[in-house]
Amino acid sequence: MKIQPLEHEKFYHIFNRGNNGINLFYDADCYYHFLRLYEKYIEPVAETYAWCLLKNHFHLLVYIKSQNEIDNRKLKYSTVEKPRIISASKQFSHLFNAYTQAINKRFKRTGSLFEKPFHRKLVASNDYFQKLVVYIHNNPVHHGFCKNINDYPWSSYGSIISEKPTKIKRKEVIDVFYNLDNFIAYHNQNQDFFDIDDLIIE
Repeated sequence: MKIQPLEHEKFYHIFNRGNNGINLFYDADCYYHFLRLYEKYIEPVAETYAWCLLKNHFHLLVYIKSQNEIDNRKLKYSTVEKPRIISASKQFSHLFNAYTQAINKRFKRTGSLFEKPFHRKLVASNDYFQKLVVYIHNNPVHHGFCKNINDYPWSSYGSIISEKPTKIKRKEVIDVFYNLDNFIAYHNQNQDFFDIDDLIIE
């Protein structure tokens, strides 16, 4: 099956799990390192609207920036010549490869860590966007890591409901739910995810 590259100026749900269901994250340092690499490889090419990292899988909701915006960002670091075009799809691959190398070195393991290719699904409506945000944030509850999403540290939920500086597109996400109170209330309702059940990773 041919995998379509990520297109500019579109929203995507990016998700994947450990190869054969193995763990991706072993301790807090692993989560932090993944997020540092995410900032390095993904922030230049995409804006992040929601994320959640669990032991053996992850979910991301991102908007791929325009080619012009990516080029302008790169040009800040080079006044000699225009750098080569950066592919958003390749940046995600670089992220996963860099993280795999770090984990393999630290834990003296070999081989692939993530399933290949990584999953991507176009988000083409506000309704789907809204349900996806709630699904991503509720993933730790769904998998039994916590009873309340407020208690889980490795997702964007806490950043969105706080007033602390964040690179998450907080205002834009809240606007989809009209206001912060609705955002919180919607997350605490029993939701029907039937139309996006193909996103569930067990």
